[in-house]
Amino acid sequence: MNFPLYIAKRYLFSKSSNNAINIMTGIASGGVIIASAALLIVLSVFAGLKDYSLMFSSVVDPDLKITAVTGKSFLLSENNIAQLNAIDNITSYSKIIEERVIIKSEDKNLIATLKGVDTSFLKVTNIDDMIYQGNWISPESNDVVSGAGISYNLSFGLFNYLKPLSIYVPKPGKGQVSSLKGAYSAAYVNNVGLFNINEELNNEYIFSNIDLARTLLNYKENQLSAIELKLKPNTDENLIRTQLNTIFNNQIVIKNREQLNDALFKMLNTENLAIYLIFTLVIIIALFNVIGAIIMMILDKKKSLNTLFNLGTEPQTIKAIFFWQGSLMTIVSGIIGVTIGLIIVVVQQSFDLVMLTAELPYPVHLTFVNILLVLGTIFALGITASRIASQRITKNLIQS
Repeated sequence: MNFPLYIAKRYLFSKSSNNAINIMTGIASGGVIIASAALLIVLSVFAGLKDYSLMFSSVVDPDLKITAVTGKSFLLSENNIAQLNAIDNITSYSKIIEERVIIKSEDKNLIATLKGVDTSFLKVTNIDDMIYQGNWISPESNDVVSGAGISYNLSFGLFNYLKPLSIYVPKPGKGQVSSLKGAYSAAYVNNVGLFNINEELNNEYIFSNIDLARTLLNYKENQLSAIELKLKPNTDENLIRTQLNTIFNNQIVIKNREQLNDALFKMLNTENLAIYLIFTLVIIIALFNVIGAIIMMILDKKKSLNTLFNLGTEPQTIKAIFFWQGSLMTIVSGIIGVTIGLIIVVVQQSFDLVMLTAELPYPVHLTFVNILLVLGTIFALGITASRIASQRITKNLIQS
């Protein structure tokens, strides 16, 4: 057996005759256990919050979205449609016409985004699951479905056929004018549904049939703002991107769900990194106790170390003993801490002990990557701290 490792294990699991050293060692080990458990729990909480935040955007965001590389629209030919239909890993796609519009309800105006969709839209997204009042738009109608925020700001409800909403879109080439008449294309619509996803989307979007949007914008029959696609599970996204760029001669921009919500993803990733760095600092502070405990152990074992030296043990070997002792202390404590963290996260997932609201449990998501990250951080910092502490041993210290 490796001699330094054998002695280190004896020192680690045996009590010192000095009670102060035992207390210091216990504090050092307990600090690492608590810090590692806390780091895993917090990372799991942020992973859960990330999933919870993205759950709402995934309701209306497709797997892939195609837009024009320049301008607001592009043309979809019959040949393009045939080629899209030939791609096996695309389960469905929806044609989209999208533009900023003015919505008028009696004496109130609001700028929002009109999203005209075809009948395949509900196969690509699950927006109809988020409608809490009314129903989805009927084919070939002037119905719209509005966000709850738009409805609140303009003070309109459902099925008010006596007071329809007015939607205005500026006509090309008219410039800026103060009157809505003449310079704007207009349509009168009835709101038949209200959706509630999140504050941003609730205040931004109003959905209609694609024919209504096409008429308002004076688009050609094959002119679109975007195509939204739903892919089969476990599809190679890069392969689909290559096929789509080939179909449209690289004249399109393709974005996945993460790219469509890049600001949200950046915010969540930044917060996650900041929390990781803060708790890593806590771990570093806890490891100062490990360094102190090892140095105190070195001073307590000076007589034994002198005996080992007189028996022919090299100073480097003695250094290795305390390096292994500190490393084993942090490794064992880290594993115990991660185990405790795992138990707490699994209990929260199974029994919903901590609640955000009366009906919503605090979201947590346990990932293998986070477990490896915590263990890797503890092990790396613990080994570094042990190396620093073991360098305290010199030939003069052993012989003094």
